[in-house]
Amino acid sequence: MYIKNSERLKFRLMDIDDAQVLWALDQDPEVMKFLNGGKSTSIEQVKSVFIPRMEKYRDSKLGWGIWQVADKITDEYLGWVLIRPMSFFTESPNVNDLELGWRFFKCTWGKGYATEAAIAIKNAVTANSDVTHISALTVADNLASIGVMKKIGMSFISAYLHKDPIGDFDAVHYQMSVKKL
Repeated sequence: MYIKNSERLKFRLMDIDDAQVLWALDQDPEVMKFLNGGKSTSIEQVKSVFIPRMEKYRDSKLGWGIWQVADKITDEYLGWVLIRPMSFFTESPNVNDLELGWRFFKCTWGKGYATEAAIAIKNAVTANSDVTHISALTVADNLASIGVMKKIGMSFISAYLHKDPIGDFDAVHYQMSVKKL
């Protein structure tokens, strides 16, 4: 799948060769604050945990995976947007409800990049599919991510203990219906 450039951004589906750029983003404690309390991710963790997880749900035809987000003029790496089936790491992943997630360098915060990228990726991946919903999860204190969720049209669904093989967390779940033209 190819995702067209948005107004300011361009996108590329990341793969196993992107360990170094994935690692670089995880070195800022503020970027990691709501993910693990602010601990940097080691390159070994990226290679042994993060990349293998990504490869399990990555599907270039469906557009599932982690999309690198870059400035379309300067080519500067700004962050990434993840899209995969909800509950992917359970026995019953939901391919009709895709999870969106994002992580951006702190210097990009407050500029609307996460919102712009999430909309572009969501629209491209759901255009010709059976996807009925888009969801996102975060912790209740992550007001910036909740703000992005609301800006792209999501509404609060529930708060619950989200179970994940790499760590459970108290999640807030936002969701939107996908409108088909």
